[in-house]
Amino acid sequence: MLSDGEANELLSFLTLEMRADVKGQATGYILGLTGNRDGCRYLRSKPDFLKALVTLTCDPSIAIVKDCYHSLINLSADETLHQPLVKETDLLARLFQNLLDPEYMFADRICTILSNLSRHERTCRDVFNTLQEQKIGLDKVVEIFCMKGFNKKASLHYLGPLLSNLTQLPEARHFILDKDKCVIQRLLPYTQYKESSTRRGGVVGTLRNCCFDYAHHEWLLSDAVDILPYLLLPLAGPEELSEEENEGLPVDLQYLPEDKKREDDPDIRKMLLETLMLLTATKVGRQIMKNKNAYPIMREFHKWEKDSLVISACEKLVQVLIGDEPEAEMENLMEVEIPKDVEEKLQELDAKEQEQMEKDKQESEKKQNESPEGLER
Repeated sequence: MLSDGEANELLSFLTLEMRADVKGQATGYILGLTGNRDGCRYLRSKPDFLKALVTLTCDPSIAIVKDCYHSLINLSADETLHQPLVKETDLLARLFQNLLDPEYMFADRICTILSNLSRHERTCRDVFNTLQEQKIGLDKVVEIFCMKGFNKKASLHYLGPLLSNLTQLPEARHFILDKDKCVIQRLLPYTQYKESSTRRGGVVGTLRNCCFDYAHHEWLLSDAVDILPYLLLPLAGPEELSEEENEGLPVDLQYLPEDKKREDDPDIRKMLLETLMLLTATKVGRQIMKNKNAYPIMREFHKWEKDSLVISACEKLVQVLIGDEPEAEMENLMEVEIPKDVEEKLQELDAKEQEQMEKDKQESEKKQNESPEGLER
């Protein structure tokens, strides 16, 4: 890495006043450093470089600003840089200020950085607090996310993962689940947003996090929100169901066309199943899902699914849908106390199951990649 003298000289080039050609070479060098783990860890101990990168996101040169944002994306992908980035610089305030500008051409890069920084709870709280301190609030983020064409120069798809990350915090879930704000109703249509799996996945992750608050399950499944069709429809296919099965389904899931496609991202399919599973934690949730005939959709989905991890999640849900009700004192599955030794055993079995499924998946992919016998590579 750089000697102290070399580092000081390089830092002197990273100012707004420096000649553009010299500054461009310096930001290009920093970008190269952030391309590997050792370089990122080196910059972690150099807060002045982090401050300079943030300052130069206001440079008149588009090329220099682009280099700085790329560097910040790389740095924010490293969890060990999160605290230095939010504590040693004014990065968050500057990012949110630019995000609100509908003409800002680097808004997508801002969304990526914010998504990276909010992955872990500690820095996620810093991101959330900055939203409040800047008088922006989560409602503005949702408004921008849902407003088509807010920024003609950016898609803002990565606001989806940002919302998902923020809802690991109780305060963010409380806002999303506020019955008077109709926020969650605005997000639901994005579970089928065809243009971006990033946006879809972010919204599904948000819904899943919100479903950990089981006190809201009855409201979420009621006509006021009607979350169930938005979770089931991406998992439903073109298979023909009996008339009785169709009639028992929510209207949006009845008599689906022959060209109906399922969600193509296995991670999103798994999150949808996990969200449905959370909704079965309460007795009222289980009753509503059974009454609305969720089982036939899951039955056909299980026949179609090939990913072992998703199949496992589906089977757990099906067991609840077709199984007997638990005893009276165990009706809320999220409140049931599991003995420590039993919990440890279950975790061990689950880890082994996950490991085996990963091995099976890798073996399957390996076989698919092998050339057929007798054919040249």
